[in-house]
Amino acid sequence: MQQINLVAALVGGVIGFFPGALWYSNLMFLPRWAREMGIDLANPPEKKNHGREIAIGLFASLVAAVVFALIAGPAPALDHALLLALACAGLIGTAFAIQYLFERRSLAFWAINASYHLVQFLLFAVVIALWH
Repeated sequence: MQQINLVAALVGGVIGFFPGALWYSNLMFLPRWAREMGIDLANPPEKKNHGREIAIGLFASLVAAVVFALIAGPAPALDHALLLALACAGLIGTAFAIQYLFERRSLAFWAINASYHLVQFLLFAVVIALWH
């Protein structure tokens, strides 16, 4: 198995996860995302503890960052890592596009979700490439 900077990958996974708190907030895309999901923010569903979702999402982000590091190699140049992040986001975005097409989701819903993962993978790339 290829050597990676595991600490950099794990830090990248944490850093790449937390912009979602802003991304899916009232400051950015929550109102449009909620509308696309059919959620009425004026009468939201019962509030619940989101600890389980946060833990699973963070774990998934850590796994994605480690896989990204395995693909990028132990000390990728920044330009290489950023191009790889764009490629990964392209794969994620096209997978979402196919799924959302058949689920009859809107282009806006696709753009919100796919662009978050673009930001996430760009953050993975920056951390992993600069942490030498």
